[in-house]
Amino acid sequence: MTVNTEYSIAAHWPEGFDENGLRGWIEQLRARLSHPVSLGLVFMTPDFFPYAAQTLEILRVHGRIPLLAGCSGTGLIVGGEEIENTSGIVLGLYSLPGAELKGFRFTQSQVEESGSPSYWRKETGIDTSRTNGWLAFHDPFHMDAENWMRTWNESYAPLPTFGGAASGVFADQSTQLYLNGDVFDDGGIAISVGGAVKLAGVVSQGCTPIGEPWTLTRVEQNLIHQIANRPAYAVLAETFQKLPPADQQKARGNLYIGLVVNEYLEDFHRGDFLVRQLIGGDPNSGILAVGALPRAGQTMQFQRRDAAAASEDMNELLAHTRKSLGDAPIYGGCLCCCNGRGKNLFGVPNHDAGLAQKQIGPLGLSGFFCNGEIGPVGKKSFLHGFTAALALFVKR
Repeated sequence: MTVNTEYSIAAHWPEGFDENGLRGWIEQLRARLSHPVSLGLVFMTPDFFPYAAQTLEILRVHGRIPLLAGCSGTGLIVGGEEIENTSGIVLGLYSLPGAELKGFRFTQSQVEESGSPSYWRKETGIDTSRTNGWLAFHDPFHMDAENWMRTWNESYAPLPTFGGAASGVFADQSTQLYLNGDVFDDGGIAISVGGAVKLAGVVSQGCTPIGEPWTLTRVEQNLIHQIANRPAYAVLAETFQKLPPADQQKARGNLYIGLVVNEYLEDFHRGDFLVRQLIGGDPNSGILAVGALPRAGQTMQFQRRDAAAASEDMNELLAHTRKSLGDAPIYGGCLCCCNGRGKNLFGVPNHDAGLAQKQIGPLGLSGFFCNGEIGPVGKKSFLHGFTAALALFVKR
């Protein structure tokens, strides 16, 4: 499949490594783009691991790509198509008028050194005034991504960071990251998007709120003791019991917690919550254990995650984004979807990519299936699971 617009083109190479074939393919793609290439995004399946460096060189030289970045993925996304459990390469070429772009490679040792709020600004050489946001990919097996994200926010929030964790050969815990002609098997890469182009998008965490918002009143680490001065488990049980029988059935085994990250909002809506796992609860003590470190005074709301909720969430957030962008030109996009989405969740192919094309397209869109997703909620960016993170290159 190939999707071609005035400022972007994305295509899938379904064959194995073939130097002459790839050269002809990239030359044809480049010829179909109406403007000079500013950025290339490339995603390759693990069978290309031995040929990754050669492939990058062919794409860079014959596509005349000044900045090429990406990573490995067990599933690929191109245009409105999600190609799961496949082989090959997806390449997106983007012409971004007036953009100032810079690629940066970072490592676990840098993450361990990142103690000050200005650390990453010094390492990248890019101050907040010189960037409008970041696109980032990282290896999930050999880097402390949570700590990286925390310190990265200290340097760059509220500017958004979108992206995802590379996927590859799980048994070997091996992935690849690509920056220009270099191939890395650990750490991460980030692309600064500045100048006349900004990053906007959608972070669909696949949930719908249930019940009503509450205030956390007693918290210890990841243990919630009290909600609204009542045992936390009792509030959860009451919320569940008030659901219609059909919704109770959907919620069994699919309950999560949503934590508001911006308490200054008057009302809380879809997209205002950071969704985290509800690990368990004890009816005797009334305690709930969650996959986060909430704080007393924080607003929360229970969430349900399933195919219907995920579809509803994606649709509403895409519509909101389309409305908020108005007539601003969208040059293209990058979609990073959790490996747990796709046909396994929705029962049909091309769900997330198809919705993006329907509501925001036609869109030159490239992407991959991730081991974790990156995207902003409120004024900070976070690591997510079961999420679709869509980054859009938009005229500033």
